[in-house]
Amino acid sequence: MKEQLQSILTEAKVEITGVVTMPALQDLKAKYLGKTGIMSELMKGLKDATIEEKKEIGSQVNLAKDELEALFEAQRHHIDNVILEQKLAKETIDVTLPGNGYPRGALHPLHAVIDSIEDLFIGMGYQVEEGPEVESDEMNFEMLNLPKNHPARDMQDSFYITDTTLLRTHTSPVQIRTMLAAKGQPIKIICPGKVYRRDDDDATHSHQFTQIEGLVVDKNISIADLKGTLEVLVRHLFGEEREIRLRPSYFPFTEPSMEVDVSWGNHPDGTTKWMEILGAGMVHPNVLRMSGYDPEDVSGFAFGLGVERIAMLQHHIDDIRHFYINDQRFLDQLKGGKL
Repeated sequence: MKEQLQSILTEAKVEITGVVTMPALQDLKAKYLGKTGIMSELMKGLKDATIEEKKEIGSQVNLAKDELEALFEAQRHHIDNVILEQKLAKETIDVTLPGNGYPRGALHPLHAVIDSIEDLFIGMGYQVEEGPEVESDEMNFEMLNLPKNHPARDMQDSFYITDTTLLRTHTSPVQIRTMLAAKGQPIKIICPGKVYRRDDDDATHSHQFTQIEGLVVDKNISIADLKGTLEVLVRHLFGEEREIRLRPSYFPFTEPSMEVDVSWGNHPDGTTKWMEILGAGMVHPNVLRMSGYDPEDVSGFAFGLGVERIAMLQHHIDDIRHFYINDQRFLDQLKGGKL
């Protein structure tokens, strides 16, 4: 029996090492170790043997089976490695080849305007402040010298969530929050962000739009400081040749208040054309007082502009709704950085 088992093992080793595919290896394993395989048939021939013979021969057969299992497992690993090496050879990446190019987008014009203004004012020593878009009536109106039932509230028809909570109508509450946190210290900030008003959407109006407001509070701040700041801003946005004109206006939170016009070419008779672009003024003493400042000791100026209006003027966009409706034709024009 030992000689027979040794002969089987010798023959099996030759066959196993010669197999190069998994299916062939499985077939060969069934030939030797399957239910009707060589080793099973060998055990069936022991039915007439004595108990002692069965024990001895059974032990030898089991050792032979273990050796065959090890041979099959070793060959399986070998075949797996060969397959992997062949696959890697076929899929080798040539790192010297140029990569796949992907089309690049462009910065949205609203973000471009915001980034440009932020860069300008950060260079002038301002900080960028932000605040919540869901605001309290107190911060949005009352702290800005607009008490309940004040008629000037009609200029900012609002989206109220509760009797005391609304979507902010301007970024001015950020100014109030910053002044309260500063506890009487000087501040120079700009406040970009979305605001909401119950407006009928058309080519020049939207119920949601973007504002940037600026605020400076310190000793000896004057209208001259405000005018100089606005000239720098306007020339940064529209060119060094631009001039500004200040016209008296009314805002509850500034006194005096003014509309700011920018020169925009000439009429046929040679006189200057002017275009209104933003509002500004000196911070109202009541606002300073409610925010923790002594209006006898400090003063301040504030201004606010609509980002969409600036972007429309810079890029000659004729409808504010283009910014929000994701029209592919409009967006494709932005890829070059300009419209």
